[in-house]
Amino acid sequence: MKARKKGATDFHSQHGVTRAGNEQARIAPDALLVNESESPLAWLARRKDTSGKPMIDRAQFAAGERLRADFTRAAMTPRTGANFAAPVTHGRRSGSDNGMNFSDLVIAAKERVNLALDSVGPEFSGLLLDVCCFLKGLETVERERGWPRRTSKVVLGLALDRLARHYNIAEKISGRSRAPLRAWQAEDARPTMDAYRD
Repeated sequence: MKARKKGATDFHSQHGVTRAGNEQARIAPDALLVNESESPLAWLARRKDTSGKPMIDRAQFAAGERLRADFTRAAMTPRTGANFAAPVTHGRRSGSDNGMNFSDLVIAAKERVNLALDSVGPEFSGLLLDVCCFLKGLETVERERGWPRRTSKVVLGLALDRLARHYNIAEKISGRSRAPLRAWQAEDARPTMDAYRD
C-alpha cells in the first residue's frame, strides 16, 4: 500500500495524481494536477538504463512537463465529449462566439507552446506533442511513424534536450565561484562621511 502524500485525497493517492512535477509545485503552487502513472515521461524518469542512470534526466523531464502544463492550460486537447456550456441552436450545441472568449491565460499558454515548438523545430515538435502532450508511449510512436524499435528513446532525448535549452533548464549550473565586486556611481562622485554625522 502506497504512503499517502501530504495534502492528497484518497482518490489522488489511489491513482497517483500529484502536482505537475514536485519541483514545479514548489516553484508554482498553482501547478496543474497530473496523473504521473499515465505520463510516458514519468515512466522514463523512473526507469534506469543498463548503466543505472535514469533514461531521461531531471532537466529533460522538467522541460517535457512544462510543455505539457502549458498545453493543458492552453486548452489545446481535442474535445472528446459534448460541449454543455455552449447554447443549443437548431438542435445542435454550438458556441455563438466561435471561441473568441479565451482568457488571457489561455492565450499566453498557447503562445508559449507555439514558441517552444518553433524553437525545437519541425523535426522534434511532432514527437514532443505525441509523447509529452498526447501521452503516447514510445512503442506507439515507433509503430505510427514506422521507426525501428528503440529509436524513439534516442530521438526523444534529443528533442527534450532542445526543449530544455529553450526553457533554460539545466541539470547542473556552472559558473565562477565568486563574482568581482562592483560599485555603481557617477564618474565624478566621491564618497563623504558628512551624511553619517549628526
